[in-house]
Amino acid sequence: MADSRTHKRFSDWLTSRGGAWISLALVLVIVVALFGAFSSAEAPAQNASAPEGSESTRTSELLEKFPHAVRQSVLVVASRDDAGELSKDEVQDLQDLLPNLLPILDSHSDADSSGPIVSEDGKAALLITPIKVGESNAATGEVITALRDDIAAQQLEGLSLQVTGGPAFGADVAMSFEGADFTLLLVTILIVALLLIITYRSPVLWLVPLIVVALADGAAGRVTAAAGSLWDLQFDAGIISVLVFGAGTNYALLLISRYREELLVTEDHRQALSQAWRKTVPAIVASNLTVVLALLTLVFAVMPGTQGLGVSSAIGLLIALGAVLFMLPPFLAVCGRRVFWPFVPRPGNTRGQGRAWRAVASRVVQRPVASLLAGAALLAVMVSGLVDTSVGLDQVDKFRVQSESAVGLEVLAAHFHPGEAQPIFIVANSAETDEVISAARNIEGVVRAHQVGQTDDGTLTKIMVTSEYAPSTDQSLQQIAELRDAVHAVPQAEAVVGGTVATDLDARTGNLQDFLLIAPLVLAATFLVLLILLRSIVAPVVLLLVNLASAVAAIGAGSWLSRIFFDQPALDLQVPLLAFLFLVALGVDYTIFLVHRARAETSLHGTRAGMVEAVTHTGSVITSAGIVLAAVFAALGVLPLVTLGQLGLIVGVGVLVDTLVVRTVVIPALFGLMGDRIWWPGKAHLRGRERGFEPHERATHTR
Repeated sequence: MADSRTHKRFSDWLTSRGGAWISLALVLVIVVALFGAFSSAEAPAQNASAPEGSESTRTSELLEKFPHAVRQSVLVVASRDDAGELSKDEVQDLQDLLPNLLPILDSHSDADSSGPIVSEDGKAALLITPIKVGESNAATGEVITALRDDIAAQQLEGLSLQVTGGPAFGADVAMSFEGADFTLLLVTILIVALLLIITYRSPVLWLVPLIVVALADGAAGRVTAAAGSLWDLQFDAGIISVLVFGAGTNYALLLISRYREELLVTEDHRQALSQAWRKTVPAIVASNLTVVLALLTLVFAVMPGTQGLGVSSAIGLLIALGAVLFMLPPFLAVCGRRVFWPFVPRPGNTRGQGRAWRAVASRVVQRPVASLLAGAALLAVMVSGLVDTSVGLDQVDKFRVQSESAVGLEVLAAHFHPGEAQPIFIVANSAETDEVISAARNIEGVVRAHQVGQTDDGTLTKIMVTSEYAPSTDQSLQQIAELRDAVHAVPQAEAVVGGTVATDLDARTGNLQDFLLIAPLVLAATFLVLLILLRSIVAPVVLLLVNLASAVAAIGAGSWLSRIFFDQPALDLQVPLLAFLFLVALGVDYTIFLVHRARAETSLHGTRAGMVEAVTHTGSVITSAGIVLAAVFAALGVLPLVTLGQLGLIVGVGVLVDTLVVRTVVIPALFGLMGDRIWWPGKAHLRGRERGFEPHERATHTR
């Protein structure tokens, strides 16, 4: 009771004439301070693809001990435009090209270029040019760009030359992301603005939540960058921005919707806003904490990018929560009722409010079995999309934007051994070099294995292995496992196997390990929040099972859509875990918004009629929130990384299904089927009687 009075006093002060200005000023000072304090913070670049401590990571660390560790080979692949065999003159032209590359490479290489190496079919040739890679892919990109410009200036008629290889591929990825974060932010803002205008049908109101959420996103970007720098976190800033905009807008929609509802029965707009704040805070906080707790389970992940995303995203969402709860209400209080112009809500003007949602909910609750079966059938069809789904994309397929390096890799694979572009590296004790090389050569599919360097003290040897298998295929991944078994068996060699394909294998193992650990933790965190909010055992169990089924269905549907419409052969490694986390944590948001309202209405109308009332009052706002969140996640498709596009597609589909099917049909049907038993062992303190439920007779009792 004391807590209730405290909440009322605070909400009354927050929305009062003086309190609103003071609160708004304090929050703005905090936001400006965050902008100023962390304006120069930059998060570490996302570059670790395998778990810390994995064999490929240990190999990379050992390779740094070798002389010229910063030297990597760039490959220039040449082929005829008409796909014919190279003539002797054309091969000589390529030979003559090497000296012309020296002015570009002098300051970036301490080794000579070699080639051309002509393929067995005579249709392609390879130039190998070692360069010193930069501290980042962007820095290396400057060298790659200069090299490409120099090659283009040579004008070798009838020949196509592509600069490819590891450094070139990394540089192309970095260059494809130039300006991408700004594009994502701009698209996100436009989507949110458009949907808010459509939702509110006001030329003014949409600006208020958009300004609040945009400030929260700006502050979150700077704080998470500082946190990333402090704790060496790796994460994608685009996902955090999408989460802040999506979740923050959802919270704002719920609060403003309840504010509008209170304005229909209350003359004083400040009192109406105070009442709306008190009634929506539990659902908003529960929703936020569900996602935050789910995200924090990622600290147990072994994949660096996944681990870093959890902490940074949780920080971003907490900032969004603070902005919506403590900046938006005083902003609305200062604006007053007129902010809803031209459709200003006034007491008594309740005609047609929620009529369509009431009709749908009444029909579902009256026919729960048929409704439940229909919803389950749709989810089952979506789940069938998991058939033939595979996980793991190769290096070329990971990026939506085709690049010169990707084209070069395809030409290389067509005319040379596919493993030429991504060799396997073994580091072993020098005394056992011959035995390790012999063991490697005995593995099926190994084209050659030879020593390519030693450490200055002569204790370690670097061995390069070339495979005949295309990188990241099942055969190449199996070959890495066999190669490791073989060299590990060499006594006292202490050999480790690394390289791009080995890193891919370790990443697959790490992502599977993360999924098996994190998924149960996400479900447990979600169950805990529902248990505390609803004070029931049955309801959280039922709702979590529904949410789980919806998440799996969305992953199935998204996987099918990716294969059919976007020609993506598999889901990327991180997609299943991140999609599952966001679908469960964000999907349960709408369940919380709905069921929290249903519990409040139950004390007046009974469980079944209470659910009808809940759908009536929340149907419009939850649908709007779901569409906004789905559209914001879909904006990830503007980025060149397929991982983010697939994540946006799956989460977008899942949110729409949660909004339009689970929340509208499945959950009301379950409440209609189970009645008061849904609240067991708690008591709902019912005033209405479940027996003889007549939703249409209760339609006039809206409060």
